[in-house]
Amino acid sequence: MTAKSIKGKTTEEIKSALEQNMADGYQPTLAIVLVSIKMDRNSIQKLFREKGIAVFGATTNGDFIDENVELDAASILLLDVNPEHFLIALKEYPEKNYREVANSLAKDALQKFSHPAFLIAGSHVETDAEQLLYGFADIAGDDISIHGCMAGDDFTFSEQFVFTNDKDTNRGIVMLAFDEDKIQISGRAVCGWKAVGTVRTVTKSEGNHVYTVDDVPVLDLTAKYGGLELTGKEDFSVEVAAQFPLQLQREKGDPVMRPGLLIDWSDHSFYCSGTVPQGSKIRFSLPPDFDVVDKVISACEDLKKNEIPEADAVIMFSCAGRYIALGPLVNEEIEGVRKVWNVPMAGMFSNAELARAYGGNLEMHNCTACVVVLKEK
Repeated sequence: MTAKSIKGKTTEEIKSALEQNMADGYQPTLAIVLVSIKMDRNSIQKLFREKGIAVFGATTNGDFIDENVELDAASILLLDVNPEHFLIALKEYPEKNYREVANSLAKDALQKFSHPAFLIAGSHVETDAEQLLYGFADIAGDDISIHGCMAGDDFTFSEQFVFTNDKDTNRGIVMLAFDEDKIQISGRAVCGWKAVGTVRTVTKSEGNHVYTVDDVPVLDLTAKYGGLELTGKEDFSVEVAAQFPLQLQREKGDPVMRPGLLIDWSDHSFYCSGTVPQGSKIRFSLPPDFDVVDKVISACEDLKKNEIPEADAVIMFSCAGRYIALGPLVNEEIEGVRKVWNVPMAGMFSNAELARAYGGNLEMHNCTACVVVLKEK
């Protein structure tokens, strides 16, 4: 399998790059299309449809094919994989029946492959992404290989889309299933934020709305550990949320990040990006420092050494919070990951990352870098 990466800020730029890469006879069959919501998705879909190239697409909060992050642009990974070895499907969940829809997609994949592995992308901020993961596991088994993201929208948190060649949806999921007997897919989800303080208990929460930790308003404890001054009803910005996420402890595997994105100033509670069950154990976080990048690169080096020493392509789903919190260091992180396998790569900044926690269960992650590596067998 040969992979190539291209990018562009207009459909014409993408078309030109595509044709240049096909000029020597290269015939891609599949494109991972990661695109700004500001771009004309319909014309991009038409371009690939006319070229006979299947599309797995999502809108982003910025994207990249190397260390140079592009805003208001598209980054695309081209693959010449045998069409018999993959399946793309898109389904909507207007009734919020996330698990049921994921069940249906997993059944479609199992009709074609005995051992499918999955890339998925979902849209809409209300989506319970963990129910999507559980839906695939219900049908394909708890040990499935599945990675993905929730689509972005250039940090507006208003409307996100996933799409194929001829369909798109702002409340649905696109699935790319591979025949794992033919294509190896390995991945690693890494955050790197350091925990501070003792393990504490969430004493009141409803879904993603966290009220108190150890019977103290969660915002007050976050401010204490973050050294923040709460002077009034100022915006609790995404920048602050990315710096000081809650770390939701799990019985096995790494903790899962849950940043608070919206404050209820009446009681100093806040809404997180994912579920935080009442009674769960959490720790607070310190702001990221230089070794956050080192941890991601080290995890990739470990993945290369122990699971997938050679690769044809790399896909990276990185949290929008990392782009905000790490600043210029995020470029070093992307370049460090690319150099581990030194093959074509495409990536995006997402609203959430979907993968198995290292040593743990399938999770919806935040503030996390999810690296996915493909190799034809």
